[in-house]
Amino acid sequence: MKKTLFDKIWDSHVVESIPNGPDILYIDKHLIHEVTSPQAFNELKERNIPVFRSERIVATADHNTPTENQHLPVKDLLSRNQLRELSQNCEDNNITLYGLGHPYNGIVHVMAPELGITQPGMTIVCGDSHTSTHGAFGTIAFGIGTSQVAQVFASQCVLVEKPKKLRVNVNGKLRKGVLPKDVILYLISKLGTNSGTGYFCEYAGNVFEEMSMEGRMTVCNMSIEMGARGGLIAPDATTFEYVKGREFAPKGEQFEKMKSYWETLKTDEDAEFDKEFSFDAEDIEPMITYGTNPGMGIKISGAIPVEAGKSDTKALKYMGFKPGESLLEKPINYIFIGSCTNSRIEDFRMAASYIKGKRKADNVNALIVPGSRQVAEQIKAEGLHTVFEEAGFVLRQPGCSACLAMNDDKIPEGEYCVSTSNRNFEGRQGQGSRTILASPLTAAATAIAGKLFNYTESLN
Repeated sequence: MKKTLFDKIWDSHVVESIPNGPDILYIDKHLIHEVTSPQAFNELKERNIPVFRSERIVATADHNTPTENQHLPVKDLLSRNQLRELSQNCEDNNITLYGLGHPYNGIVHVMAPELGITQPGMTIVCGDSHTSTHGAFGTIAFGIGTSQVAQVFASQCVLVEKPKKLRVNVNGKLRKGVLPKDVILYLISKLGTNSGTGYFCEYAGNVFEEMSMEGRMTVCNMSIEMGARGGLIAPDATTFEYVKGREFAPKGEQFEKMKSYWETLKTDEDAEFDKEFSFDAEDIEPMITYGTNPGMGIKISGAIPVEAGKSDTKALKYMGFKPGESLLEKPINYIFIGSCTNSRIEDFRMAASYIKGKRKADNVNALIVPGSRQVAEQIKAEGLHTVFEEAGFVLRQPGCSACLAMNDDKIPEGEYCVSTSNRNFEGRQGQGSRTILASPLTAAATAIAGKLFNYTESLN
C-alpha cells in the first residue's frame, strides 16, 4: 500500500492502536520550557511517578525571559519563580536545561534545530503550539497540553488520535521580495484558519524544495495558524546538509547510516491524501494582516476586502481599519523582528541587507531579538549588529520577547506593530496593541519608511 511521509513516520512510532480509539504514540524528543511544564511536574510528584526517560527531554528558558540584562536576577516575580521552578524540576529529574546565560539557550523552536536535536523521522512534542516548526525536517512535531506533558514525562508516549492527511502544493517562481513568511501568510489567507483542523499538512512543490531550512521552519511554524495539528516537509539534501556537523547530530558513520534511512522519508508516488490544494507561486506577493487572526491577510499592494465589513466587524474595529481600505502609507511606530517564526540568522541577514546604509524613521521603535544565544553570536560575527545599531534599531538578548506579552517587551495600547511573529490576536503583544503580521523584509522596510509601503518596486 502506498504511504505518505506522515504515515511512514506515524506508523513506525505507534506502540499500540486502541480499537476505535486513539493511538499510543512513542515520542523521540520532548521539549519543555518554563510556562507549561510546572503543572505537569507537580502532577507527577502528587502521584509519586518518576520521569521515565529524562535523556529524551531537553529544557530551555524562553517565554518569560527578559531580553535585557540577563546576567542580573529577573525583576518580574512570576517570571523569576517560573524560571527557578524549571531549574529545580530539571535538577531533580536529571533533565538537560539550557537556562539563561547558557551558550545553547534560546527559544525552544530555534535552539533545538540549530543544535541538531531535531532530526528527520522523529516524533517531537512540546507544551507549545508552535512545535510544528520542527516538521521542516520531516518530523511529526506537534504541541500538547499540560496533561499530555505529564503523560510523556511518565511514559515517553502520548495518547492521541491519528490526524487526517492534507497536502498543500506550491509550484512556480516566487517574485522578488517574497519570503517564506509571505508564502505561509498567503496560504492561510486563502485557506482560512480552520482549513487544517483535524489534519496534518505536508507541504510539497518546488517552492518548498527550493527553500532554505530557515524558510521551511517559518512555513511549518505557522501550520497551526490554519488549524492543522502540524506541518511537515520531506527531508532532502538541504535538510541533511543543515543537520550534518551540529552539536547533537549523528557523526561520521552513524550520520551516513541515518542519512540512508532519512532518504526513504518521502511520500510514495500515488499515495492518497484526504484533502489537497495547489497554488501558483507567481500569485504570491509580500503579505500583511489587517485583522485579529492570521487568516485576515492581504497583499501589501491590496486592500481590505469589502466583504470583511460583514464578517470581521469586531476585528476591524479593534484594528481601526475599514473595509476596502488600503494600508499603504499607514504610519507605523513599532516593528519587531524576532519570535520562533522569524528569529534565525537568515531573517536578520535579509533585514540587514535592506537596512544597510539607511536610517530608521524618527517615529519608529525598532526591536531586533535573536532567537538564541548562537544566533546572537552569529549576528555579531557577521557584523550585522553594526548595521542594525547604525540604523537606529535596538538589538536585544535572545527570548520570545514581543511575540507575546509574557515579558517586559510589550507594544503600547493603541499602537500598531509590524511584527514577524505568528499571531495577531487582540492583546497578543500587549493590552490594546495592534499587530500586523509580516515578513522580516516588510518589517525592515516599514521601519525605514515609518509607514507601510510597497517596497518591492525598489527591488526591481
